[in-house]
Amino acid sequence: MDRRSLIKRAGIAGVLAAGMAPAVHAQAAVRWRLASSFPKSLDTIYGGAEVMAKKVREMSGGKFEISVHAGGELMPPFGIVDGLQGGTVEMGHTVPYYYYGKNPAFALGSAVPFGFNARQMHAWMNHGNGRKLMNEFYSAYNMMSFNGGNTGAQMGGWYRKELKSVADLKGLKMRLGGGLVGEVMSKLGAVPQSIPAGEVYQSLEKGTLDAAEWVGPYDDEKLGFNKVAPFYYYPGWWEGGPEVSFYVNNKAFGALSSENKVILEAACAFAAEDMLSKYDTLNPIALKKLVANKTQLKPFPKDVMDAAFKASMEVFAENDKKSPEWKKIYADMKGFQRDQLLWFRFCEAGFDNFMYTRKI
Repeated sequence: MDRRSLIKRAGIAGVLAAGMAPAVHAQAAVRWRLASSFPKSLDTIYGGAEVMAKKVREMSGGKFEISVHAGGELMPPFGIVDGLQGGTVEMGHTVPYYYYGKNPAFALGSAVPFGFNARQMHAWMNHGNGRKLMNEFYSAYNMMSFNGGNTGAQMGGWYRKELKSVADLKGLKMRLGGGLVGEVMSKLGAVPQSIPAGEVYQSLEKGTLDAAEWVGPYDDEKLGFNKVAPFYYYPGWWEGGPEVSFYVNNKAFGALSSENKVILEAACAFAAEDMLSKYDTLNPIALKKLVANKTQLKPFPKDVMDAAFKASMEVFAENDKKSPEWKKIYADMKGFQRDQLLWFRFCEAGFDNFMYTRKI
């Protein structure tokens, strides 16, 4: 081929490439919708999805965009799994234990009473069998999961009346986050209620609820629970380190390019770390404000803790019989937790307990 012909052909190829580039880019663009279980007012937990979506957009140069929709905009706050299973949306941001009624094993993807703290949950998911086992389970619902954040250990909720013993739980109407803790509380005589965060304040104010838990000081102050229920109990023994999940439709994920799969995974990891550090930063400030405004901060009575632990173990044994998926995953979780407690008991707890007695 002579030089003139080569230059001519190269020039034509360049023009064609330049002309086709916009069309190629348009075809490569990905637009997803994410349905959240949370209201926009909660910048920490709802905000986790916004942080993730922003990172996806930045890392992809705007070629992969995820629009985030608050609970109720696209589907009911607790309808995320149905939406993903049916392919209505590509992605969801929710808490697995909301779907306990479908199968008890859902709760294991987030938190169980007297379960992991946030670091232990992270370890099990990332370097134990947690993520592998949960995604095997989720495959039956046409979806998979990534870490969607963690709140850290939660508070035990707001109560209109003081709890002096486990007997005071009898007949108590309480908003709780998931069906698992509801079954435990039922054994203690309480009457569990499952309602979205946005409806809790009014229910407490009217007295249709006697107590309610959400997350912790920062979110709880924003929701105003201290104005209608003065007693604030700790710890939230049913949520020592609850993981929020990004759920992704399997078909949608499979259709992504290798690059976009990596981008999505990295963005989820970034958002998950951001959420936990944000809660750890904001909660102590909010707790001081709540106490200054006459919130009565109280530990659960020992007999409540003892009775709750016993009831939890009973429910876990019942779930072993009801759900083979629960039995398989919980056995792995329990074995991992034994080793975690051994380690944290010595070095971590030893250091923390000493520091709690010091003045900085």
